[in-house]
Amino acid sequence: MKSLRSSSEQALKYVEKASRIKIADLRDNPGARVAGRVLRASMNQGGHTIGELQRAAKPPLGWIWGDFFRPWHRMFPGDEHFNGDINLRREYPPLSLLELQRLIDLGYLDTSKLIDLSALCGTKKFQCNPSQRQFGVQLTDEGAGLFKSKVNLEVQWASVSAIAAIEKAGGKIRTAYYDLESLRAACDPKAWFLSGKPVPPRKAPPHQLVSYYLLLLFRYLAEPTKIAESEQRLAELVGYERSAESGDLEEKARDQVFLGIPSGSLVSLADRKVFYPTTATVEEYYKQQLIADHSR
Repeated sequence: MKSLRSSSEQALKYVEKASRIKIADLRDNPGARVAGRVLRASMNQGGHTIGELQRAAKPPLGWIWGDFFRPWHRMFPGDEHFNGDINLRREYPPLSLLELQRLIDLGYLDTSKLIDLSALCGTKKFQCNPSQRQFGVQLTDEGAGLFKSKVNLEVQWASVSAIAAIEKAGGKIRTAYYDLESLRAACDPKAWFLSGKPVPPRKAPPHQLVSYYLLLLFRYLAEPTKIAESEQRLAELVGYERSAESGDLEEKARDQVFLGIPSGSLVSLADRKVFYPTTATVEEYYKQQLIADHSR
């Protein structure tokens, strides 16, 4: 057997006989994994080299040094904490007009029916999680020039430009507030029906949002005649002709979660039936006036 003359020939011979890829041969790219910083006790003194604070946990960023046990935010408590209400804020996951047109073109949404939060969550392409303080759909005007579908749409938040794009295409749009219980039913109707709970009535928006939903531009808490006048005014302002057929599209009542199913009803998926309340006390409870959502 002829001896190999150089190490390069030996390497080429080895590569020629070996398989192209082996799991044992796989390695991370250089720099892909960085070793964590080792924090030793001597590095965590933070200026303290004696006493009980020497090994103690150190204060957060922004701390003004002085008396450790009397920090400035205890001595001067008038200033509110930064992002102190972050756990109470409402979030509205965005949905662009471009994505809405894409869902329609791909057959996920039926334009002959009302497109609301339940229909959007049913596509599995849009997610709304009430447990994370997500209160519905925010319609954005991205792709307004490409939107051409005539739809009957209900969202929870929308800009004026997005509303104009929907109505310019001959559609109809309404904003609607959903409280947390109504959101849980609307986002996952099947789970709600299987739980055996009655369909909850939608509540009126809290006082922080009343100023938004009372505006005629957002088509919610106003008389139908005034909403029609506002639609015509917006059409004249933007420069398009408002379709007369859009007024005939179906619309929910202000306390309805599902179109055609009144509040207080029980839905049986096994029997494919809807059971309406018949007791006078229950009927009176679900037919009372809108109650404001006071939950934070």
